[in-house]
Amino acid sequence: MSKRKTGKTEFVKWFGPVLEALRALGGSAKPREITEWIGEKYNVPDEVLNERYQKSGVLKFQNQLAWARQYLVWEELLASSKHGVWTLSKKGWGTKLNETEAYDIFLKWVKVFQELRVDKEPATTVDTEAEKVIQIQEETEPETAKDNLKPTLIEVLQNLSPTGFEHLCGRLLREYDFENIEITQRSHDGGIDGYATLKLNPFVNLSVFFQCKRYSGTVPTEKVQAFIGVMETNKRSVEKGLLITTGNFAKAALDIERSNIKLELIDGDKLVEMFEKVELGVTQKTIYEPNMAFFDPYRDKENTR
Repeated sequence: MSKRKTGKTEFVKWFGPVLEALRALGGSAKPREITEWIGEKYNVPDEVLNERYQKSGVLKFQNQLAWARQYLVWEELLASSKHGVWTLSKKGWGTKLNETEAYDIFLKWVKVFQELRVDKEPATTVDTEAEKVIQIQEETEPETAKDNLKPTLIEVLQNLSPTGFEHLCGRLLREYDFENIEITQRSHDGGIDGYATLKLNPFVNLSVFFQCKRYSGTVPTEKVQAFIGVMETNKRSVEKGLLITTGNFAKAALDIERSNIKLELIDGDKLVEMFEKVELGVTQKTIYEPNMAFFDPYRDKENTR
């Protein structure tokens, strides 16, 4: 691959040294400590350590290490720290990487994210996608650019297998205190993907069944009507039917829901909120922004001394 030959994937060669530095520093360290250790260990010249990208002004070497760290986190070789400390995972302690192995990890994640993105170009090869990724990473810090590389939660859900999505929905219901989750066999489900019960209080249980549809657009209203038909004719008596989708519902379907107390429609937006509320399969990220009102008294304050 051309980029590999020209050295423009230079950050990949630091995957192994980052792991090595952390082992030498006791398993965890600040980025500055890791930069200093690698710089000294590998005799990195000062002009390389202090070189900046012309466009962004970001220190090139530190940015390369930051991107190396991001891929190591995705590979679960480093823990994802919220406090700026890089920490080896148990897997990372026992892993040593040469440059070829590191490059394989890079290509693996390029391919994973390419396959998960909804707006991917079908004819795009992994090598071509890697070229695009390298261009993004060349002058951009991971915290700024990784959201352009990683798929969104809804894209991940839409790319699961049908059976995988059903089982994941069952797992999500467990997080919301549903019990006795039962996933039906697909060939005998009769339009029902699973059953569950929700204990409302010590005396009352709510029996439900659910259907899971991976859609990237609008669920046809006739699918909602068919679900109601199954709900009304199913031999197992239930109090509620949940229709869960990664897509959305038309106004006609929402009107049907309002008129049917037994029907609950869960669209992609609500589904994402449900995952986020219980932090299932997602990592919370805190972003700090300046409170401009706080700084108002100091902006034009005269020097009275």
